[in-house]
Amino acid sequence: MPTTTPNQKIKQVRMYGKDNVEIILTGDTFDEAQAEAMKECQSKKLSFIPPFDDITIIEGQATIGLEILESSIEKIDYLFIPIGGGGLAAGLSTVFKQISPETKLIGVEPEGAASMKAAMAAGKVVRLENINTFVDGAAVKEVGKIPFEICKNNIETIVTVPEGKICTTILELYNEEAMVVEPAGALSIAALDLFKEEIKGKNVVCIASGGNNDITRMEEIKERSLLYEKLKHYFLIRFPQRPGALKEFLVDVLGPTDDVTHFEYHKKNNRNTGPALVGIAVKKPDDLSLIIERLIEKKIKYEYLNDQSDLFHYII
Repeated sequence: MPTTTPNQKIKQVRMYGKDNVEIILTGDTFDEAQAEAMKECQSKKLSFIPPFDDITIIEGQATIGLEILESSIEKIDYLFIPIGGGGLAAGLSTVFKQISPETKLIGVEPEGAASMKAAMAAGKVVRLENINTFVDGAAVKEVGKIPFEICKNNIETIVTVPEGKICTTILELYNEEAMVVEPAGALSIAALDLFKEEIKGKNVVCIASGGNNDITRMEEIKERSLLYEKLKHYFLIRFPQRPGALKEFLVDVLGPTDDVTHFEYHKKNNRNTGPALVGIAVKKPDDLSLIIERLIEKKIKYEYLNDQSDLFHYII
């Protein structure tokens, strides 16, 4: 597995595999880990069990579709399927096309690793140069060739969901439904908002494919969610280096419901101004414009970081 695999998932593999499994962490992505696994198999003459690009594996994953249809009293109008390598989508879509062809099949990928959407657009499997590995259970650079050939004929629509939106969904499921899901497990549910008018009054099934969410990731998940919902903002603020400057900022710039969640400042010289990294949580997205208005009014020099991706990721 990749070195970026969450500890919870590693522990689950150890628990289920016991003495039959040796875990090797290598590479930063699934694709790099798979390449190393195949080298290991070739050098030691072992059998490689593919996770998705194999017709027998796809048949096994298709049994989920049979279980859904067997347990459903009424017809299913929509099925939302998370897509990583495409095996699950290939198996499910094959079953539904044969047994419930009226069901609309929606494939869902993370915005930062939309390899099936790219393949559909190109008409062939393509390899993405860079991907966001946050949704580790669905972040692959290249979908399987067999799943692609099946999905291109079966999946009617493929949508992508921003990683921040997925984080918001993880928190909602935990707080409101007492469900623990990993990012890939929240993927299909996170897409529902994109179809909220279309699915009113319809029977909808979402595949929640994974609950290996490491509790140590929750702070990162919360942060990503707040940033996506535009409820957390980072600034570089150049405070005048005089007593009372910070107090004026707190009293005159921040609103009654704004909260400072991060403050980093070091006075290193005797210049007139010194930069501070300030994180501010707001109650409503519109509160940001009020903060900026007051910064301008008070003639406080600032730089807004959220929309400067390179600088933001370097500093935050």
